[in-house]
Amino acid sequence: MNVLEVLAKILRNILTALYEPFGFSLLLSFLAMFFYLYAYEPQEAGKGWKSALVTWYQKFKESVFFRKLFFLAFVTSLVLFRTLLNRSQWMNPLADIMGGWGIWETVNGEQKLTTECIENVIMMVPFSAVVAWTFEEKIGSGWKKILWQSGKIAFIFSISIEMLQLLLRLGTFQLSDIFYNTVGGVLGGVCYCGIMKVRKRLLKLNEIVIYRERKLPVLLE
Repeated sequence: MNVLEVLAKILRNILTALYEPFGFSLLLSFLAMFFYLYAYEPQEAGKGWKSALVTWYQKFKESVFFRKLFFLAFVTSLVLFRTLLNRSQWMNPLADIMGGWGIWETVNGEQKLTTECIENVIMMVPFSAVVAWTFEEKIGSGWKKILWQSGKIAFIFSISIEMLQLLLRLGTFQLSDIFYNTVGGVLGGVCYCGIMKVRKRLLKLNEIVIYRERKLPVLLE
């Protein structure tokens, strides 16, 4: 199997993982934000379903933090659907504790391609990036702190998922999943740092352009 076939399989599996739960995750995120409104805006959201819908729309339109939470709920539900909600029960969830550490596995004496480790990394990249974006004031702006917090959050989240898989017998408890999820969390922090750095440069460039546009008419006079 050549490199293009490997990349094609990885891309196909990732797109499938996003496509299958998209509608469910969107609906679940929409409903989850109603719980948020009832917790923090009970006076407005608790006056009937029409008032709740209006309050939801106004919050989504006016509050940046509300939109961030909605997007975080959406990404989280995608991960949960992939790891817990769409899993069948296993008789022995401790059958393969170490898990797979490469893209090739031996089945009945034959090597077969598996993209599970790559998917576990990619799955956590948007999650940790969105967490850092949503709680940017608490996490801070230093890149070392962002990477540390992103890795720590991904590690705790992955441990929680693996423990639930073990207790509910949904899938198997695997140490490789925890490792690759944590790596994905750190990479998500790297992506967030890069995006924020580019954003700051664009904002600074925009300020310079506006300043020059305002200064030019004064000089011409």
